Amino acid sequence: MIDPPFIDPSLAVRLCQGDRRALAQAITLVESTRADHRLAAEALIAALMPQTGRSIRIGISGVPGVGKSTFIETFGLHLIGRGHRIAVLAVDPSSQRTGGSILGDKTRMAELTRHPAAFIRPSPSGGTLGGVARRTREAMLLCEAAGHDVIIVETVGVGQSETAVADMVDLFMLLLLPGGGDELQGIKKGIVELADLIVVNKADGDLMAAARQAVADYRHALTLLRAGRAGWRVPVLSGSAITGQGIDAIWDEIAAFADAMRAGGHFEARRAEQARSWLWSEILGNLEAAFRSDPAVAADLSRDEAAVIAGRVAPPTAARALLARFLAPREMGSSEKKSQ
Repeated sequence: MIDPPFIDPSLAVRLCQGDRRALAQAITLVESTRADHRLAAEALIAALMPQTGRSIRIGISGVPGVGKSTFIETFGLHLIGRGHRIAVLAVDPSSQRTGGSILGDKTRMAELTRHPAAFIRPSPSGGTLGGVARRTREAMLLCEAAGHDVIIVETVGVGQSETAVADMVDLFMLLLLPGGGDELQGIKKGIVELADLIVVNKADGDLMAAARQAVADYRHALTLLRAGRAGWRVPVLSGSAITGQGIDAIWDEIAAFADAMRAGGHFEARRAEQARSWLWSEILGNLEAAFRSDPAVAADLSRDEAAVIAGRVAPPTAARALLARFLAPREMGSSEKKSQ
């Protein structure tokens, strides 16, 4: 339950003034599924749109154990030292059984969490595919309106569905572990092809030699895949979240990427495509919600699902029948309007 102060009219004003509490309240509002909160969230986003768009949005994913949270803390503190304000939207996987989420990223970024120039918000994935939360797009806009000029989205991890983040950020960074050869076979080709920057993390101590070899292996592997975006050749760098080695070079590559994309007009085109993708995501999400809550559908949905599971009815047949029930009243209403 969200208390009335969360939809206080002054929320937008306080958020634009950099009030961290207001930003947290606003994200909680946009994550709410209550109908009245959704309307309030849409009004808030609309009011703040002129204050958004002035950041670099970075998506970070990586194999389990690669040290995403530790890397983000070191990276974020480095950028703060260079005068930036950082927002980290860390997505934790939700339990398929209970819907609960660990939300432990703040504990793994203790120093960054305490810094006044940083804002960290862990959110449950809520079962959303793509390694992101349902309202990550809105949360990014809110962080921008609050004055954060570098937005980092830390995804759940690497898998076949862990690519949606690439459709909502400016640069997609893939973190990998030292080691090559057989390990390359375990990396999903699709996510490697989506990466704008590849970083071999944990390049320190006894792993230095392995990290150097991994960089060489991944660079060679990229020559066998498609080229990066127009005007950009995907770099492979090494870095250490423990020592800070290579962090400066990683940021320099990100800045070079942004400059190259803006120079070719690709930056604005990508933002426009993201807006279109967001539109269709909302349309499809709202259509599914309307479909599931429709009385004509709800009466038979469980029965038809059971028939499909039991193999008595083919999924396309059941889907067509359910959609027909959903659309029938609307088609009838349209026909009546035409006859009038």
